[in-house]
Amino acid sequence: MPKFLTIIISICLLFSIEGNSQICTNADALFSKTALLKHLKSLSSDAFEGRRTGTDGGIKARKYIVNQFYSLDVLPLVQNYEQAFQFSRSNKDYDGVNVLGLIKGSGFEKKYIVISAHYDHEGVKRGKIYNGADDNASGVSALFSFAEYLKKYPPKHSVILAAFDAEELGLKGSEYFVKTAIMTNNNVVLNMNMDMIGRSHQNELFVVGTAYNEILKNMVSEVEISKKIKLVKGHDGFDGLENWTYSSDHANFHKKKVPFLYFGVADHEDYHEPTDDFENIQPEFYIHAVETIMKVFEKIDQSGF
Repeated sequence: MPKFLTIIISICLLFSIEGNSQICTNADALFSKTALLKHLKSLSSDAFEGRRTGTDGGIKARKYIVNQFYSLDVLPLVQNYEQAFQFSRSNKDYDGVNVLGLIKGSGFEKKYIVISAHYDHEGVKRGKIYNGADDNASGVSALFSFAEYLKKYPPKHSVILAAFDAEELGLKGSEYFVKTAIMTNNNVVLNMNMDMIGRSHQNELFVVGTAYNEILKNMVSEVEISKKIKLVKGHDGFDGLENWTYSSDHANFHKKKVPFLYFGVADHEDYHEPTDDFENIQPEFYIHAVETIMKVFEKIDQSGF
């Protein structure tokens, strides 16, 4: 039996014994841990050539995400799930495409929570493929797990699952998204952004954004977290740590005064290196991280935030 499957089974048993919330009603009630790791391994393989915006690898990644959304019964927010945009950087023109899915809420259908992760990465440089397993195949694969979970447990708020393009080129995909009609009537009440959630030697998953919203701060504090992971509030610019407020796609929501929670880990030795491969992901931490983020979502969604 592969090592990571042994880890998955152990974690499932742990959560079935210890869990007492809706999302822990049985061992695999939330999402398929096997599928989560399978998607991450696929998206961070050489076949996707580092997923750089506008390249064949980036296009292939986009089609992969569209196919997964469709197979998981996620509705298209825009035609064929694809929101195309153009931008220029360093005197070069780019064509980017966000992939946007919708899950309708059962209680607050006109209020949206955007759960996001960027799917682009660095591509190929000097003959080496930058596979971006943690950055950010980990976040995109978690979007599929969210789709599984929300299919089983329909949310009260409507949820937009957003796989943004061109984050590595200046947060361009989310910048375009926040200018679209869905944002004009204050319908988006929260952005939950996932960018690098797949590994931490300290077992620390940081959540950024609570310093800007007292209600969110209290809710996050009330979430019951597994002892296997530390959910650490900070990196908001007020605690002496590096300020991550503008470090990923959540920045564009923050600029529009939309509350956000950004989930990520500290930079590691493989950050933006060709060694950011699937083999360096920590499966146990990663699975706990995704489940933790879902617990935070559940708390917020049930509250009517």
